[in-house]
Amino acid sequence: MTDRPAFVLLEDGAWFPGTTARPIDPSFGEVVFTTNLTGYQETFTDPSYLGQIVVMTAPMIGNYGVNAQDMESARPQVTGVVVRELSRHPSNWRSTRSLGDWLAEAGVPVLEEIDTRRLTRHLRERGAMRGVVAEGRQPSRELSAQLLASPSMEGLDLASRATVREPWSEGQTGPHVVAYDYGMKRNIVRMLVSAGCRVTVVPAGTPAAAVRALNPDGLFLSNGPGDPAAVAFALATLRDLAGSGLPTFGICLGHQFVGLAFGGSTAKLPYGHRGGNHPVRDLRSGQVLITTQNHGFAVVGNADGVPGAPALEVTHLNLNDGTIEGVRHRELPLFAVQYHPEASPGPHDAFPHFAEFMASIRRANAARTGNPLTGNT
Repeated sequence: MTDRPAFVLLEDGAWFPGTTARPIDPSFGEVVFTTNLTGYQETFTDPSYLGQIVVMTAPMIGNYGVNAQDMESARPQVTGVVVRELSRHPSNWRSTRSLGDWLAEAGVPVLEEIDTRRLTRHLRERGAMRGVVAEGRQPSRELSAQLLASPSMEGLDLASRATVREPWSEGQTGPHVVAYDYGMKRNIVRMLVSAGCRVTVVPAGTPAAAVRALNPDGLFLSNGPGDPAAVAFALATLRDLAGSGLPTFGICLGHQFVGLAFGGSTAKLPYGHRGGNHPVRDLRSGQVLITTQNHGFAVVGNADGVPGAPALEVTHLNLNDGTIEGVRHRELPLFAVQYHPEASPGPHDAFPHFAEFMASIRRANAARTGNPLTGNT
């Protein structure tokens, strides 16, 4: 197999030479980087990466292959992968094939021998931006023009593309949680079922009345790709359902929807938070969580609050840049976090948020039905 010359071209004109093992067509997307050392299969199948070319900062990728169990969706969601070195000979008892073969079958181009350290530093200094991976020794004017004409992530509704088309369910017993899928990872459903829920997953555009007809005990708002401000249809639905007192838990894009729905705003971060080592402080307990993150937008505000959303209390802050990582409604049983408590990949520090959601559902059910232990009638 002969490696072919290829490159990554960014919209600011910078380009980075490398190689590709197979013929590829030009593939466009927002070029971002992630600091995960492992968990590349979960990363590439995470729908939050839809429309993005992912640069892996770890020097070698693919050394344990891929398998059927570590999929976070049915297929790779990224539009391209950029690595320093791709392992040709994976070794792991769970591996069924190589990463390169798996991505090739899915039509996802992989560029190797890229100076990923230099590329990552460029993105940190200039910000995540549109880019293209393509074959050739250097970019052409025609390709540069195509890149500049490609869509920007700002103003892009990708949640409507990433969502499921039909509702589906998992779990047999326990409180009924309706989960809005804006690009949801599979491990979220597994975690909700493990916490004791039965889950019905619904498409992003499902009306509030259709959710009420399912008689839910709780509402979950999932992660997903794109600009949260472009998904305006989700906000009125969220206000309607959460405003009725239905216990609600949001993560990532769902967290941003909570901020927007109650009067706040969101802004694009320079290069986003992506990886499994982001420190977050819980402002109530002082505890620091090491978290998995994957987002390019954030709710605007600080420890003092969310401007325009006085009903929201800020509960968590990112210790690297001070951005908001969690909010809670002051009156309603609603909370949300920007990071991924389900991990996959990443640390498990935030797993207790699922138990917190279950406790909120139990309190709401007790108040609704009457509980002699609490005196409710």
